[in-house]
Amino acid sequence: MNIALIGYGKMGKAIEAIALERGHQIVLKIDETNVADLNAEKLAAADVAIEFTGPHSAFGNLIKTIDANTPVICGSTGWTERLGEVETKVKEHNGSFLYASNFSVGVNLFFELNRKLASLMATHPEYSVSLEEIHHTQKKDAPSGTAITLAEQLIENLGGSKQQWVNEPSDKPEDLFIKSLREDPAPGTHTVRYQSPVDDIEIIHTAHNRTGFATGAVLAAEFIKDKKGIFSMKDVLGI
Repeated sequence: MNIALIGYGKMGKAIEAIALERGHQIVLKIDETNVADLNAEKLAAADVAIEFTGPHSAFGNLIKTIDANTPVICGSTGWTERLGEVETKVKEHNGSFLYASNFSVGVNLFFELNRKLASLMATHPEYSVSLEEIHHTQKKDAPSGTAITLAEQLIENLGGSKQQWVNEPSDKPEDLFIKSLREDPAPGTHTVRYQSPVDDIEIIHTAHNRTGFATGAVLAAEFIKDKKGIFSMKDVLGI
């Protein structure tokens, strides 16, 4: 499979290493020095593109890739207020698109655990819930996309007790507090905590390096290569 890497920082290099190990070829690498090369002519050599940049460039990169009719995997976070526009564009072009706030297989299993636990806790209002995420100091957005996904799952499954997430402490009972910490080195730790007067319940996912994220992104690219439509990691993993 021929892959275009849109974003060639630490994550892009980790994806490249996994892709080469799995027998794929990298036919295009885009970073801040050659953004003009992100065009239909260059993308024509790729079976799939993997986009890992940042909040301010992801949307434009995706639009260019979809316009070029190249299937695209996106792991950039902090831009998803425009996700609906991208999905509309994909449908108009009969394209292929997969977005995930986190591509790690372990994190996606953690998402399912979080959803299930929240549904169980919905009938136990004596427990208060909070969420904490820790990442390295170079991370460009806060809270993390993974934390937002976890928060949205909690809001959906806790029976209406939480209405919105906030990134600062709040005394409103309907607010779900996401505490964001930036420390080095920290590839990513996410904790969902339920506290009551008698006990605490916690579920935690801790990443040790970028390998899990990179492997999941390549698995997603392999999955989407010959498909049309809008997908998620649940489709890739058969969840």
